[in-house]
Amino acid sequence: MVHDEIFSPSFGNRPSYLVGRQDIMTSLIEGLRSAPGSKDRAVVLLGQRGSGKTVLLWELAERAAKDGLVIASPTIASEAMLTRIVEKIQESGAQYVEGTRSASLSGGSLGAPGFSFGLEFTREVEKAKSTQYKLVRLAREVTSAGHGTLILVDELQANSPEVRQLVTVYQEMVGEGLDVSLVMAGLPGAVAATLNDRVLTFLNRARKIKLPSLSISDIDAFYADAFARLGISIDASLRREAAQFTQGSPYMLQLVGHAITQRADGAIPLSEGALRDALTCAREDFENDVCSTTLSALSDVDVEFLGAMAADDGPSRVSGVAERMGVTVDYAQKYRRRLINAGIIKPARRGYVRFTVPYLANHMRRARLD
Repeated sequence: MVHDEIFSPSFGNRPSYLVGRQDIMTSLIEGLRSAPGSKDRAVVLLGQRGSGKTVLLWELAERAAKDGLVIASPTIASEAMLTRIVEKIQESGAQYVEGTRSASLSGGSLGAPGFSFGLEFTREVEKAKSTQYKLVRLAREVTSAGHGTLILVDELQANSPEVRQLVTVYQEMVGEGLDVSLVMAGLPGAVAATLNDRVLTFLNRARKIKLPSLSISDIDAFYADAFARLGISIDASLRREAAQFTQGSPYMLQLVGHAITQRADGAIPLSEGALRDALTCAREDFENDVCSTTLSALSDVDVEFLGAMAADDGPSRVSGVAERMGVTVDYAQKYRRRLINAGIIKPARRGYVRFTVPYLANHMRRARLD
């Protein structure tokens, strides 16, 4: 077995090379370099599980840091999210303001809130001020030091009070002209629900980036280079078959590459049997990690709609899906829209839909037989 130093088939792990996302990354970096308040500084990444959202956020954090931005590295949308963001900005920005003492607000009965040293708040601010207040104060301090602040949020949740607080305070910072940017990532369904929140209408003006499937040619080129570096001999036709098997999924790319590496012997070419075994293993892992998790987040009727679609080898006619479900077409259309908004299916042509999540149809067919 060859020691795998390239593939990272785990959610959130950063691969050694960003395949097929260079244009998106370049666009994100250019957006961060635009003027404060620009629409390109508020970005929402949309993608299904395994599409590489988290990887993109971490790559963006690393590249933006080289540009001198203060980074609140990817923080999962959850309780105490704002507190973690404040802590990360304090840690990341200390190098730019360390040793300086902020001028306290003078006069009045507010107790002169400010910083005690670098980006550490005075005891009074820590005890008496909200997290939102602290975030604005940090952004002001970093901006005055000539640097921008980048806040990265992962796993955006629908109807999250923490996200609502963050977007509200971000809008305040933008209105104040502070040098701040916000990039968030989430599943299409969660993002759609968040954008429909009236409190968050500001985000409807944010730039939306849907992460497309990777091109098979890009994956094949990456495999050719990666296997060569690992000392794995594989016939070009088998390598292309492996690339096609990924169906353009970044996570599947990692699973297939790692499974091949585990079965390779650097001394001899990879056999067809070893490739078949690797692909089967990768598909099983993908179905368990992505397909099963995707279905578990859906309603029973959503899953029933998908099960009715899975009876077709290709695109499904909505009227046919409704007939299999034993419901009216109008009723089925409601769930068609829900699943399209969730990014799990997409229109194929008029009156037809198709799966967007690789191997989900096959997964449902097998589950029905078990």
